[in-house]
Amino acid sequence: MTAGDSRWEAAELTVAVGVARALVDFAEARGTDRGELLQCAGIPADDLLHQDDRLPIERYLALMTEARALCSDPAFALHFGEAVDLSEMSIVGLMDHDVETVADAFAQINRYGNLVMETGCGGTDRLVIEHRAGEVWIIDRRPKPNSSPELTEATLARMACGARRYFGDGSMLKAVHVTHRAPEHRDEYEWVFQATVVFESERNALVYEAAWWEQRISGGSPYVSRILGAHADRLLSDLEQSKSIRGRVERALTERLHGGQTGMEVIAAELGLSRQTLFRRLKAAGVTYTEVLDELRRDLACRFLLDEGLSVKETAYSVGFSEPAPFSRAFKRWTGLSPRAYVARARERINLSNKVTGT
Repeated sequence: MTAGDSRWEAAELTVAVGVARALVDFAEARGTDRGELLQCAGIPADDLLHQDDRLPIERYLALMTEARALCSDPAFALHFGEAVDLSEMSIVGLMDHDVETVADAFAQINRYGNLVMETGCGGTDRLVIEHRAGEVWIIDRRPKPNSSPELTEATLARMACGARRYFGDGSMLKAVHVTHRAPEHRDEYEWVFQATVVFESERNALVYEAAWWEQRISGGSPYVSRILGAHADRLLSDLEQSKSIRGRVERALTERLHGGQTGMEVIAAELGLSRQTLFRRLKAAGVTYTEVLDELRRDLACRFLLDEGLSVKETAYSVGFSEPAPFSRAFKRWTGLSPRAYVARARERINLSNKVTGT
């Protein structure tokens, strides 16, 4: 990875839509107008429709800031982390119920943590475990944590309160360390964590009694665990792919397909590259710009027709065609079927599958 690519990756960190949606739901439950909150944060409501989609972390931080103001709650992030379990916002939280020990759960969080929120830790684990003098330290290594104390508050509160809900008095939390200064709402920290809180520490961490680390988790169905794991692996692969040059092109194209601004020069400029540089990078990835555009249109068209229920005309415009006729010809080239025949066949297969499984 070049230095330029590294800077881009750091500037393009994302969070799962499920996390942002949970924050909006929590703020709404506390009396905030949902539409006003999204408008203040600059987030279209449609951006929160799909749980596993991604949102730029800057938008999520804006959402947190606006929610805090609209709820008139300086400790909003703490209360959000305290109240909303990870299982309510991400597949990663669901998977934590299908492991055997606390140690296994944290290993899984490290493996799949970017599905919840990217932090810029690169290829290293975000959570580091240290055992010392009868204690176990869960250390959050998120870079530049003091740039957003709210993320630290929400993360540590969610881990601590999630453990307390699961283990009750057996949570064994002894102390909480944070690197930022004590805020005006410092009293809320001890109320939420029910443990000693150390501000301006050298690290952000939860400190537990050593015995907590070996506690057993009841676990769930191995069958469900395999399904969740396979889905999480696909999501992780998709996220990693989105950081590639092809993924960057696809993301830029997706935002411009409806308006028809799909020229290679336009996308290259958006990515801060020359047309020739973009051509070379795509060639090195084994694909051409035309292939990326064509395959993206095909995949989106199938999704719009089946999952979104859009008409042929609506789908054509959504993927950058000015008329349904050329879209239908392109779609038949992509799939071997007309759009209507494709939808009919897909629904027929779904109905047959439902009959076989009895659903």
